[in-house]
Amino acid sequence: MIFKVYIPARYDSTRLPGKALLELGGRTLLEHVYARALASGAAEVVIATDDARIAERAQAFGAVVCMTSAAHQSGTDRIAEAVALRGEAPAAVVVNLQGDEPFMPATVIRQVAAALWAQPAVDIATVCEPVGTLAEWRDPNLVKVVRDARARALYFSRAPIPHPREGDHEWSAQGPFYRHVGLYAYRCDFLQRFVRWAPAALETLERLEQLRALCQGAVISVPEALEACGMGIDTPADLARARALLGDG
Repeated sequence: MIFKVYIPARYDSTRLPGKALLELGGRTLLEHVYARALASGAAEVVIATDDARIAERAQAFGAVVCMTSAAHQSGTDRIAEAVALRGEAPAAVVVNLQGDEPFMPATVIRQVAAALWAQPAVDIATVCEPVGTLAEWRDPNLVKVVRDARARALYFSRAPIPHPREGDHEWSAQGPFYRHVGLYAYRCDFLQRFVRWAPAALETLERLEQLRALCQGAVISVPEALEACGMGIDTPADLARARALLGDG
C-alpha cells in the first residue's frame, strides 16, 4: 500500500492565532503532527501552507513544503491545490491530516489509507470513536456520525444522533453513539471533484464539509479507530491541557 500524507497548515487561526508554530514539549504543534505522519509509513509527507513563517520552520525540520494560495477556506481546498501543483496521479491515495492533531496515532493515519485501498467503491475513508458521556453526546462541538451495517456514513451532525425516542434518559455509553474524527483519506481524482462541487445546503447549515460529499452520493467509510485519537488543539484551553498532559509547564 502506497499513500502520502498532506498536512494543511495556516497561520491565521481564528481561535488560536499562529497555533501551528506554538510549542508543545519543546517542539511546534506542526512538528509533532509531521512526526506522527512520518511514523505512519507514508511514502511522503507534505506540508501545504500559504505562510512563509510556517514554510521556513517546516523546512528547518526537514519537511517537504508546498506553497498554496491564501484564499482557501478549508484545508481540503488547500490540499487539492497542493496535489495538483505537485502532479499527483489521479488514483494516488492521500491522507488529509490536520496540522492541529499532535496526538493522532500513526496507526490510525495508516488505518484510513488502508480502508480506502481495501474498498474500491469507497470515495472517502475516515474514522470514528465511541462517545463516552452524555455531555459529549450533547456537545455541538463534537461531531457525531451514524453508520450503516458496513460502517459507511449515513449522516454527520452536531446534534445528538441517533436520538432515543424516549429521550436522553435512554442514552447509554454502550449504545451506537460515535464521534467523528476529522482525518480523511481520498484518491486525488475524487478530491478534485469534491472541491469543484458547490457547498450543499446541509453542509452550510451544520458547518460540516463532509455533508457535501454525502449530498453528492459519495460513499464514506467510517471504521472505528484502532487507537484513541487524542485531542486536537483549537483553543488556548486545549493547548494548556495538552501541555499539562506532557508535563510541559
